[in-house]
Amino acid sequence: MTTPLPERAGRRCHNVLNPLHSTHYFSPDLGRELAAVGIEDSRAAYFAVRAAAMGAVGPGTVTATFYNFRHELVAKHVPEVWRAASPEAVLAARARAVDATLRRLLGEDLIGSKEVAEAAELALRAAEACTRTARPLYAAHADLPVPDAPHLALWHAATLLREHRGDGHLAVLLDVELDPVEALVSHTATGKGMAPKWALGTRGWSREHWEAAVARLRERGLLDAEGELTEAGVALRSEIEARTDRLDRAPYEHLGAAGVERLTELAKGVLMTALAAGAFPEGMTGKG
Repeated sequence: MTTPLPERAGRRCHNVLNPLHSTHYFSPDLGRELAAVGIEDSRAAYFAVRAAAMGAVGPGTVTATFYNFRHELVAKHVPEVWRAASPEAVLAARARAVDATLRRLLGEDLIGSKEVAEAAELALRAAEACTRTARPLYAAHADLPVPDAPHLALWHAATLLREHRGDGHLAVLLDVELDPVEALVSHTATGKGMAPKWALGTRGWSREHWEAAVARLRERGLLDAEGELTEAGVALRSEIEARTDRLDRAPYEHLGAAGVERLTELAKGVLMTALAAGAFPEGMTGKG
């Protein structure tokens, strides 16, 4: 008999796996490897490494699947980026960057540990229950081979689980009628999302776009005059996460309660090591 998962167990597991995937976006190793294949702009590099699994797609596909980036910013770099480097070259460069990043952040002892190997095995087992239907970013990454090295297999599995949840999350955002900027603003207002300067600096939106979204959320009764979430706003953000949890429950139910607990424990240990090594810039999240 399968033990039911504790409430939010899958989300807690996601919350330690997702940052492991994201470490390479902030790594100098990624910039170096992408520059070596002809992609020097950091925004172009992000679009390329995350979209490359889908092939040489156009800007519309990237905007649709990434959701909270301004289309004009995407179109500035896509499809031009594919003229600098093919998706295959980008994927190979990303793999080299991920390897270098994890080795630098985690150290060779942890990279070669039985804990990392166990975490990779558990995460891959969870990903067996992910589904491709209506999940384009997950489906594209699911077609890629699993790396042999355990630390890269763990990163690959974390990527699969991240994109699986992310694809479902976008469906929920559409259903609750939060447009890309409103989604950013309301997430920032929780204190857990990107700080406004980071959102504006990376997503292509202007301060005017941000303030207009704030005004729309106030009109809906989701933000108060100080820009804080109202009771209705808190309830909506909670509903978004709960509905995302439901769409993402299959991999964690497949792994089982004990497996999810163990994977969360192992991945948290790996993540704490990466954070202590400076994996992410300071001030990236929060309301300020």
